[in-house]
Amino acid sequence: MTSRATPVPPLIAALPRDPRGYPIPAITPRDPEGHPTFAITGTARTLICAVERRCSICGTPMPPGPVYRVIAAAETEALAAAQASGRPATNKAPSPEPPGHRECMLFAAFTCPFLARPNARRGQDAHVFGESLTRGTARGSSTDTESGDQIGGAVAGFADFEFRYSPGEQVAFLFTGLTELRPHHMGADQIPELTAVLEALGSTPWPTDGEACPPYLLDDEAAAEAHARGILEAAMARQQGGS
Repeated sequence: MTSRATPVPPLIAALPRDPRGYPIPAITPRDPEGHPTFAITGTARTLICAVERRCSICGTPMPPGPVYRVIAAAETEALAAAQASGRPATNKAPSPEPPGHRECMLFAAFTCPFLARPNARRGQDAHVFGESLTRGTARGSSTDTESGDQIGGAVAGFADFEFRYSPGEQVAFLFTGLTELRPHHMGADQIPELTAVLEALGSTPWPTDGEACPPYLLDDEAAAEAHARGILEAAMARQQGGS
């Protein structure tokens, strides 16, 4: 967590917190004692957010329109190059990292240890679409060839996303139609933008007219797993009914 004044979106402020006061994202699973395991992305929770189009950070619905994620330096560089040349800019590589609201991803950019620093390393192996992302892999950084600025990543907006899931693997996401690209060196570079956004919102309901994160994405891991099983069973039933 940055030592600077930390702006917090209201729906993130409403989330449960760990003993240190850190908000616990909706996709963060709990261990058998009920403690959050921040280094792991919960498959059941991620699947729920994907199917119900919920923000992976605050757990509330994402309205129609762009969705956002925090991307690493290599993705930022590739998208910026495509954007500069007028080519369609898409994230074609499958990612286990789900999308969220713009405000939530600006917040995640400087509070999540894995997203905030280019030297951060992946806390777990991930297997998506037959590809493997190895535990310990650094997010990395690059240098903008024109400005000479160091790029550690970006908050990126996309017009649409799709997801796929196979038992035994993590949920995988693909993003299309780049709508916004906000590069940064360190995630804390996004603090002024989040501060301005929250000040502009003022007392306006944000962004889902006050809807809270549902109980099955809060502290009860058994509830999250049961809800995800229900989603899979319903999907299988629809497939069988259509065959």
